[in-house]
Amino acid sequence: MSIDSSMLVMIGLTIISAATPLVFAAIGELVVEKSGVLNLGVEGMMLAGAVSGFAVAHLTGSALLGVLTGVGAGMLLALIFAFLTLSLRASQVATGLALTIFGIGLSALLGQPLIGIAYEGIPNYSVPYLADIPVLGQLLFQNDLLVYGSFALVLAVSLFLKYTQAGLIVRAVGDSPDAAHALGYPVLRVRYLATLFGGACAGLAGCYLSMAYAPMWAESMSAGRGWIALALVVFATWRPGRLLFGAYFFGGITILQLHAQAFGIIVPSQLMSMLPYIATIAVLVLISSTGSSLRRNAPASIGQAFHPTK
Repeated sequence: MSIDSSMLVMIGLTIISAATPLVFAAIGELVVEKSGVLNLGVEGMMLAGAVSGFAVAHLTGSALLGVLTGVGAGMLLALIFAFLTLSLRASQVATGLALTIFGIGLSALLGQPLIGIAYEGIPNYSVPYLADIPVLGQLLFQNDLLVYGSFALVLAVSLFLKYTQAGLIVRAVGDSPDAAHALGYPVLRVRYLATLFGGACAGLAGCYLSMAYAPMWAESMSAGRGWIALALVVFATWRPGRLLFGAYFFGGITILQLHAQAFGIIVPSQLMSMLPYIATIAVLVLISSTGSSLRRNAPASIGQAFHPTK
């Protein structure tokens, strides 16, 4: 089957829409882990953002209020996680898993009245002149604002971590919190702020799912994307640029099942649905077998509790 330009654009747009929530969730988790905190509750925060953002957007008719509410919901769950793990020194792994379970259950409960309700979705914005470029213009310059925001966020985080003093402090806290504390840096405050940022990004990812990717609410609609986002951080070896590539790679695998039959590929639908998770495991195994880059780029104190001493 030949591929014309219209089909190429359609495939490209579906890849972009599938990759965008992964970009948001993973870039937030990258900053969290750079500060030395491991938050496994991304899936729960995404669902909290999805249900709250959709509910407010549906009730008010304002996409902006919906997005802000979803971001706030993600931050609220992240604050709970930060209080338990940073202030009360609970296990980060156990608390993150509990946060995911809590987010799944809470979103299912709150979302019951919203099932079956459709939403018009976030409108696209065409960049003047650039949107008129054949194929490329349709792919890159006729998307909704959240897609543009995902690219801007990755660039901003990359510049922040690499070139700013605050970014250097975040990396220092993640590598050696005791040394950073000895130099007078507020380790717990930095980790709190990083965790809240991660929660905001996860909530934003959830908003995109329920307000743009599939403008409706469905129980557990994140479908494991939070776990893929966690794997993406490792896949990217904690580098924002590589993370963007990884998100689009996994986004392409996710939508492969939608287009396989159109190309005459006869594969069981269950196997196609498994592909993103099989690819995640395969990539992590491959990276772990050559772990030098992981050891070089991973925050040295990730997942370790910090006990400040006066």
